[in-house]
Amino acid sequence: MTLPTEFDLTGHTAIVASAGGDETPALAAALAEAGADVFAVARHSDATDAIRAAVTAVTGKDTHGYTGRWDTPADANALLSAFADAHTRADILVNDTRSFFAKPAAEITLEEWDELYTRNVRATFMLSQAVGQRMLAQQYGRIVNVISNLAERGIHNCSAFSATQAAVLSLTRSLAVEWGRSEIRVNAVGSGWSTAEDIPLENQREELLVRYTPMRRKGHPRDLAAMLVYLCSPHCDYPSGQPVYIDGGANAHP
Repeated sequence: MTLPTEFDLTGHTAIVASAGGDETPALAAALAEAGADVFAVARHSDATDAIRAAVTAVTGKDTHGYTGRWDTPADANALLSAFADAHTRADILVNDTRSFFAKPAAEITLEEWDELYTRNVRATFMLSQAVGQRMLAQQYGRIVNVISNLAERGIHNCSAFSATQAAVLSLTRSLAVEWGRSEIRVNAVGSGWSTAEDIPLENQREELLVRYTPMRRKGHPRDLAAMLVYLCSPHCDYPSGQPVYIDGGANAHP
């Protein structure tokens, strides 16, 4: 995609953390296309490799990464140690760490609730804290949390997942307030029902949730990419603490 010069990320390093979703490689590739040097992070090697491959496809160069957990201080520090072996600055952090979970509220176990919070909320906080310390020291940073539009709406069988997304949204706003004077901007990109596949519209519209969405189609990672690049750019200097929902109008639907 052709980018305005204000969105140029050349010379900036981005840590992109993934829960394994199929949209993260495309988002990382968009940052790389804008000039950022991407450091891939995921719990499992196949997800890390997918991000690195997507970046290489755009840049023609290999990129570094880390595979493992980051939901404790020790794990987050190990991740940052691996990052420091290849990079000196952390300019951008993208937390795309949503693990989806659906189950009737009356049937959710405490173990399931705690594990989901560990993956979706604690991991996001631990990495934001670890990277944020570097950003505070350098007096600059851009953090973008990729969330679901369920952060602000309810749906059957998604009480636990929705609660984690609302927690990350609240964290986004709080960090924006706390770190704003250090030239750190913290925002969120909210997605709706999406797919990384190019599915014909007539097939998509057979699904109930697509028929509910005003635009009558699923989202695609490319719908989020340009907004993500903007939120990660130096030009994004005044917006902070904001969720931007790119969901085909679903959040506007009553």
